[in-house]
Amino acid sequence: MDIKTVATTPFQGQKPGTSGLRKKVDVFRERNYLENFVQSAFDSLQGFAGQTLVVGGDGRYHNRAAAQTILRMAAANGFGRVMVGRGAILSTPAASCVIRKHGAFGGFVLSASHNPGGPKGDFGIKYNIGNGGPAPEKVTEAIHARTQTIERYLTLDTPDLDLDSLGEARLGDTVVQVFDPVADYAEMMAGIFDFDALAALLGGDFRMIFDAMHAVTGPYAKAILEDRLGAPAGTVINGTPLEDFGGGHPDPNLAHAEELVAALFGDGAPDFGAASDGDGDRNMILGRDFFVTPSDSLAVLAANAALAPGYRDGIAGVARSMPTSGAADRVAEALGIGCYETPTGWKFFGNLLDAGMATFCGEESFGTSSDHVREKDGLWAVLMWLSVLAGRPGESVADIVRGHWRTYGRNYYSRHDYEGVDAAAAEGLMDHLRGLTGDLAGAELDGRRVAMADDFAYTDPVDGSVSSRQGIRVLFEDGARVVFRLSGTGTEGATLRVYIERFEPDPAQHGLETQAALADLIAIARDLAQIEQRTGRKEPTVIT
Repeated sequence: MDIKTVATTPFQGQKPGTSGLRKKVDVFRERNYLENFVQSAFDSLQGFAGQTLVVGGDGRYHNRAAAQTILRMAAANGFGRVMVGRGAILSTPAASCVIRKHGAFGGFVLSASHNPGGPKGDFGIKYNIGNGGPAPEKVTEAIHARTQTIERYLTLDTPDLDLDSLGEARLGDTVVQVFDPVADYAEMMAGIFDFDALAALLGGDFRMIFDAMHAVTGPYAKAILEDRLGAPAGTVINGTPLEDFGGGHPDPNLAHAEELVAALFGDGAPDFGAASDGDGDRNMILGRDFFVTPSDSLAVLAANAALAPGYRDGIAGVARSMPTSGAADRVAEALGIGCYETPTGWKFFGNLLDAGMATFCGEESFGTSSDHVREKDGLWAVLMWLSVLAGRPGESVADIVRGHWRTYGRNYYSRHDYEGVDAAAAEGLMDHLRGLTGDLAGAELDGRRVAMADDFAYTDPVDGSVSSRQGIRVLFEDGARVVFRLSGTGTEGATLRVYIERFEPDPAQHGLETQAALADLIAIARDLAQIEQRTGRKEPTVIT
């Protein structure tokens, strides 16, 4: 079977960021667009001849076609084996699991995460390295640079393979293995959690709902929650992955998981509710009439880690992204373990996890995980919460979180997203804020004195690498803060994210409504950044 060399031309592609390369499906279907990215990745890597590559995605529109393209190119470029999930399905945390378990050289994850799918929706691709985590900046920078100079890509001229039947086939000298995308992941979960205790919980009066949002986690949740743990049939709703996610937006938050939210805040609500996103790496946790913020979730799970057998001996440390609230910091201090603040992007946790410096990691954008993989893991977070509930019988989700606040204090915290903002206007707003940072220290803003303001930079404690311009921070002397970032997860315009936080140690003040508790800081943030003047937006698109 001859290798085919196809001439191509460089493109001014989107620079792969913390979430890989994301564009509209129509862009990925343009001639040589996907091929340029994949070949640029191969051209930027060394030592993969004869090695194993893992491929799979969240099942969104164009997932199967992209997988077939990658299989041919991987064979033409000399990989010895390519493992692809049946139906080209593989959740992001499961991809990390498979890469690590089978000693793969790396893998391609096909997903635009929580973005909408379908023919007019979004598609994405990212490369994960041999530790199972997203490629670090030096790799993504090299891939991007190669896309600007690429002149050819390698492929095979072969028919599509059958990706729906387990087994092996050959593409030239390369073995293509179609494997069960759930099996390795489910086995890993059984090694971390006490499945007997969880089965006893789910087999009693306890009731839960898991909303897979017609995304990739459906088969995983059904296999573990219903088949292995005995939860009643129907516990997993919207459990069949669909190319357009059933016309929904697979983002597990209060705005988009309407069916789950209605069930948990309605009459006869179950005890526990959870949702995951398009590729299975995010999670939302709900109790009856109670929403757990991702920041609080990380802190609560860290404080209760020993209730799961996999962490019975304790955890080494906690890492969080800079915009995530400081709730976990006080848990780490109380436990006497390390606490690390990184830029946004799961790849920044990789070195800490590999070095054994951190065990639990979390981001405010509904991502939580541990050192079992090198990605955030939505279903792991659900099983961890179920372990806490099983280990604290008689306590509800709300009881556990409120008890946590009484012990550690409460971080009132919210994120305001302004989606689809004109990119130039958003960049101008950030430049405006950068220009203010040097003059804000000591200033009073509506009665609050600023302690410091900066554009966050991070020096990796393991390899010494530096990441700059990671978000504007305004820190107040009383511990409150506002943070401004532009997100790289959208495909149209820019998303301005504004994070607002204040700490309240007094339990008598823990019952305030969040937006009311943060009202003065919200006003400070809007005025300081001149949001309405610069973007034309009077209100955020989404508040979480």
